[in-house]
Amino acid sequence: MSDVYELTIAVDLRDEISDAELAELSWHLGIGPRPDRLTIVTAFPVVVLDDSDMPVIEDDPRPLLAGRGAAWRVGGVLCSALASRADLPRKGWSLMSRQEMHPDDFGEVGELLRWLAARAHATHVREDGAVGVGFLRFHEAEIPEALRVESGQVRWPA
Repeated sequence: MSDVYELTIAVDLRDEISDAELAELSWHLGIGPRPDRLTIVTAFPVVVLDDSDMPVIEDDPRPLLAGRGAAWRVGGVLCSALASRADLPRKGWSLMSRQEMHPDDFGEVGELLRWLAARAHATHVREDGAVGVGFLRFHEAEIPEALRVESGQVRWPA
């Protein structure tokens, strides 16, 4: 049995992103180099064994939405893109990503989703104040569920 999910993010961001944030976001999407300083998602804890075979926690930064090519379990293609909306009436950036993920990654990805939601264009804000950021689908399900950020928390579908 596999706990793999299809994560689809589709969000338009306001034109309030600094160059440093844009560089870090590009790195997370796999379309730019890793910046020297991480401010969007700052901790990437992993458990490793030290020289005495004792578990220790280390920080291992990795881009969160950088998958490319054929998907392992959900079918289709993994990809991410970021496009400028500078020439459109709603200025800012448009982000799209389709990735496979395991629930173990919900923590770090959730931090990124909260950051995106805080910068999402008003068209993504629902009447109840929740911000729609995309969809999540268990690999065996046929229909995805809406993925929202409410009161600063990601509401992962059950």
